[in-house]
Amino acid sequence: MIKKISALLVSIALSGNVLAKTEEEFSQYVEQLKVEATEKGYSQSLIDTAFATVKFKKKVIAQDKSQPEVVETLETYLPKRVPQWKVDKARELYKENKTLLEKIAKEYGVQARFIVALWGLESNFGRVQGSYPVISALVTLAFDGRREEMYKRQLWAALDILKDGHIDIDHFKGSWAGAMGQTQFMPTSFNSYAVDYNKDGRKDIWTTREDAFASIANYLSQVGWNENLTWGRQVKLPDSFQKEWIVRRGTKSRKEWLEAWSSSERSLHEWQQLGVKRADGSDLPKVDLKAALVMPDDEKGRMYLAYDNYKALMHWNRSYYFATSVGYLSDRIGYPKI
Repeated sequence: MIKKISALLVSIALSGNVLAKTEEEFSQYVEQLKVEATEKGYSQSLIDTAFATVKFKKKVIAQDKSQPEVVETLETYLPKRVPQWKVDKARELYKENKTLLEKIAKEYGVQARFIVALWGLESNFGRVQGSYPVISALVTLAFDGRREEMYKRQLWAALDILKDGHIDIDHFKGSWAGAMGQTQFMPTSFNSYAVDYNKDGRKDIWTTREDAFASIANYLSQVGWNENLTWGRQVKLPDSFQKEWIVRRGTKSRKEWLEAWSSSERSLHEWQQLGVKRADGSDLPKVDLKAALVMPDDEKGRMYLAYDNYKALMHWNRSYYFATSVGYLSDRIGYPKI
């Protein structure tokens, strides 16, 4: 028993030494970042403010390296991500904000139901935005080194947000990965797409619904959204269907994924000729549209003919599950009509 206690104490001491060393190295890394920030032209007062309370966040590293224990399929994912209560809440909030949503929808050319769907899935309608200090989270992830350059880009973008006065350091909170506000934008996305819709001088995606809704709409609009299209439809394939007509899985970059999309894309008439039917077995719509065939799981799972707007959702988050859940929730919001 004494040996076990001694071993435990040694383990705790070693763990403490490792943590102390990590924190010392982290402090040195922060000083290097300050020098780099100065070289990039950020003011000393901004640097002092931004880095004054920066701390190494062990939980951020744990989150980044954790792997899901349960293997999801779309059949298990959708009921959890889009339960009935979320559909009901989405429809209730759509009705509550209908005038504002439809005004923004018209201005940006993005259907309101998709704005609400993204709002609901990203932050549970603004209620779950994350409580991690953004600067600390980004510095911790850059220090970890696995994707240092990416997180340093996000850090400089975060400094720009502070410099421009959109939020103060005390309220600059987000997810463990640095995603922020009701839209869960990363700092670079904020700088590219966030909107000061209420014209108060701040792009406030944290507390201002007008800015959050317009920012979502602006993002989709800027990446090619078409208000005359929906997102896609679930379909049924014939038994003899050839796999090479499906968008290839396992692509490593957006560019590679778009090439796979292009090789799959065909008109609805062509898909009909290849034996593709609606999920209920009826013929596809007789409209002049192109679609790619998307397979979120495998040949035994759900299949979707996806339109160009699906590409915009995949620009937001290159995950079939995410894009499909946004489309699915948007359909549940839009039908029956509110």
